[in-house]
This record gives sequence, structure tokens and C-alpha cells, in this order.
Amino acid sequence: EVQLVESGGGLVQAGGSLRLSCAASGFTFDDYAIGWFRQAPGKEREGVSCISSSDGSTYYADSVKGRFAISSDNAKNTVYLQMNSLKPEDTAVYYCAAGGGCTAVAGTPLTFYADFGSWGQGTQVAVSS
Repeated sequence: EVQLVESGGGLVQAGGSLRLSCAASGFTFDDYAIGWFRQAPGKEREGVSCISSSDGSTYYADSVKGRFAISSDNAKNTVYLQMNSLKPEDTAVYYCAAGGGCTAVAGTPLTFYADFGSWGQGTQVAVSS
């Protein structure tokens, strides 16, 4: 059974940091890309970052470039999202998902849902001003 479990969310003040974890099981980790997505209240889900487990290539949305860093520990089947210099607009539920590649993360929900078929339950991140 494919399973993705996020952890590490919480409440932090603006300018603070959090590290999210995505623990994966039930599939060959090296064959997939792991993406991070977020959904704020009343807004569409959007792609935030992605890492290809096979070659380590990464993607970041413009809104988080320079502040977030994605990494992968293949031995632990875990992907991390280090989030620094957090802003109130980063407040959302953060989800990780497994897919065929990182290209779809930059697209619309229609695009990335087609490629990322396995999702975690999400972890809440709240940034106060």
C-alpha cells in the first residue's frame, strides 16, 4: 500500500522557520518524484516544490525561491521541506505527493493531479504576523 505521511507543521511567527517531513512507503522511492503542494483557505491547491529521487533535480515555485529548500534522504524514504523566512501568505495545509516527474508541479491542479496520484493527509502551517 502506497502511503505518504507529512509531519512538522505548526504555528510560527513571520520570519521563523519550519521543517516539514514526508515519509513514504509502499513503493520504490527512487522511481518517483516527490512534490510539496499547499492549499490556503478559499484558494486552489498549488505546487510549491519538488525533487526527483532518481537524479536529485529540484523545482521551486517563484513565491518560495530563496526561502524554501527541498531535500531527500533516500535511505529513509523521506523528503524534507525546510521553510525559512516564513510569511503570513505561506499559511496553508501542506501536502506531499508522489508522481512521475517534477514538471507537472508548476502546472494547474488539473495537470498535477493527473501526474501525482498518491497524496498524504496534509500538515497545517500557520504563520502569524
